[in-house]
Amino acid sequence: MAHAMSDDQVAGELRKMTAFIRQEALEKAKEIQIKADEEFAIEKSKLVRQETSSIDSEYEKKFKKAGMSQQITRSTLANKTRIKVLSARQELLDTLFEQARGKLAEYSKDKGKYQELCKNLILEGLYAMNESKVVVRARKEDYDVVKKAIESAKDEYKKSLDLKELKVDLDEKNPQPEGCSGGVSVVGGAGRIDINNTLDERLKLLETDALPMVRTSLFGKNVNRKFSD
Repeated sequence: MAHAMSDDQVAGELRKMTAFIRQEALEKAKEIQIKADEEFAIEKSKLVRQETSSIDSEYEKKFKKAGMSQQITRSTLANKTRIKVLSARQELLDTLFEQARGKLAEYSKDKGKYQELCKNLILEGLYAMNESKVVVRARKEDYDVVKKAIESAKDEYKKSLDLKELKVDLDEKNPQPEGCSGGVSVVGGAGRIDINNTLDERLKLLETDALPMVRTSLFGKNVNRKFSD
């Protein structure tokens, strides 16, 4: 037959049960706290990674944008500098040819050299024309010199091609226009063909044909130019 517990025994059992329940609650609370801390750490790490990735991505975008901006700025400055250099070079070339143009008229002052030049210009026209009858046009003030040059050119041309007939006349009705620096035009083909060998025209040809050589002589070879003019 079971004995009834005393009040002290009942109180002792209740204390044991209370202590057990309290211990269980503490351990459960600790487990919950540990799990919560772990989940917090994981979530925190995830958020940090996301924010870091976002910051890195944003920084990369800004860095690329800044790099492109710098490239554009450098390219713009380089182009502006190149344009200024080219403009200055062209201005110098224009000045040189303008000075040469201003000195053309002086060439005719030495009658001996000028007569020889006119003879060669007439000869060039005769060989290009290849006709037995042509006329030569010149400035009015050059008529005496050009007439002598015509005779010298005729003799040399006939001799070189072994010709007997060749008619070269000075067209005194159609002189070279005012402002012409000298030289001659050789006209053939019944007036349809005009070989302009005036000094002004020859300088124009020189500006076009000799410009690459003049540019190289003045400024050196352009390393960026793959082909020559």
